[in-house]
Amino acid sequence: MKRLIHPIAGGLGMLMIAAFWTATVTAELSGIEAWVVRVKTAIPWGLFVLIPALAAAGGTGFALAGGRRGALLAAKKSRMPVIAANGLVVLVPAALFLAARARAGDFDALFYTVQLVELIAGAVNFGLLGLNMRDGFRMTRARRLSFRNRKSASGRI
Repeated sequence: MKRLIHPIAGGLGMLMIAAFWTATVTAELSGIEAWVVRVKTAIPWGLFVLIPALAAAGGTGFALAGGRRGALLAAKKSRMPVIAANGLVVLVPAALFLAARARAGDFDALFYTVQLVELIAGAVNFGLLGLNMRDGFRMTRARRLSFRNRKSASGRI
């Protein structure tokens, strides 16, 4: 079950981050204030999907890793605290702040500064999650090849 939940939860998390980021940039570039308000006030509701998805991906990832070692696993593990801290310290507070400011119609320099920080932090998290996904695919491929090699060596294939 962990092998099913982990990629689905991770993929959903990446999809949500991409959707938040794309919707934000598209709304801002449109110049339509009502659209910006709609997007910025919807994102905190999306956190109710994003946060559990990323927590499930992280939890199942650690469970799948078990006692295994390796460079790819070490790289994935080293990225996770950065992803979590970036999300909890920067992205969640920024999303809540921007939603409140957008709802109040306060589109001042502070709003756009926090918006820029949020976009950069979101891109960083998306990139780090993408690296983790790439390494996960590599680990899965290596495990499958190892399994096939063991089977062929034993004469079963």
